Amino acid sequence: MNIIDLSLPIDDTAFEVHDLKIDRTSHKEGVNKLNKVLMSRTPDGKASYEKGERMIKKEDLPDEEFLSLEMVYSSVHSGTHLDYSFHYGSKSEGRASKTADEIPLEWCFNDGIKLNLTHKKADEVITGEDIEEALKNINYQLKPFDIVLLYTGSDKLFGGPEYFSDYPGVDESAITYLLNKGIRIFGVDTMGIDRPYKFMMKDFQESKDPKHLWPSHFFGRKREFIHIERLANLEVLPDFGFKVICFPVRIRKTGAAWSRVVAILNSDSSKAN
Repeated sequence: MNIIDLSLPIDDTAFEVHDLKIDRTSHKEGVNKLNKVLMSRTPDGKASYEKGERMIKKEDLPDEEFLSLEMVYSSVHSGTHLDYSFHYGSKSEGRASKTADEIPLEWCFNDGIKLNLTHKKADEVITGEDIEEALKNINYQLKPFDIVLLYTGSDKLFGGPEYFSDYPGVDESAITYLLNKGIRIFGVDTMGIDRPYKFMMKDFQESKDPKHLWPSHFFGRKREFIHIERLANLEVLPDFGFKVICFPVRIRKTGAAWSRVVAILNSDSSKAN
């Protein structure tokens, strides 16, 4: 069985628009932190800790080390993640929007399809016609619950500011096309499904027409869908003949959730290209 990692990391060394911080407590430092946590539960214990007393000394632990501990302070939109309807607005299809912890797990393990859209430019959008043409190129007919991955190659920009400014968006017509075929989840290897901010704002400022502002996200208020953002390594995949697993991390009441998205290649996947 060949498993391909399609995920980008939550990386505190990479350029991000949202604050991202990872506090790391080393094995050596962990001994001190353990004592501080245990002893600070009472006023007397806190005072004893501040005087330098310790309940557990480093000599009491193997190799004088405790356990490592990392605290991650991050948006749920950092790293590879799934967006559900609560992210798009309070209502979807006239009903209360659903949060990421409500994503049906049976939707998250299905046949995967890769559509090559690397010809689309950063200021362009992927349309329904583009989807149809890409499907014709690989001679594939979509079936309900397929997980469609839109391959642009933009993941190679991850780590720098260009990742947030140089990628094509996804038009409402493309989302409509997929939903009408019974698709519940589609994914992109870009940081978002709308065009980069600089293009949206330019069009809005010139026209004063609000339809230019996050149209694909706001479309989720009209039609319910789930999309994966920040995929990676799609170039490694065949066009079809693989499974996608994209189970969301169970975080209560959020519009998005991180996911370690992977593809499982069938033994005859090479025949798909």
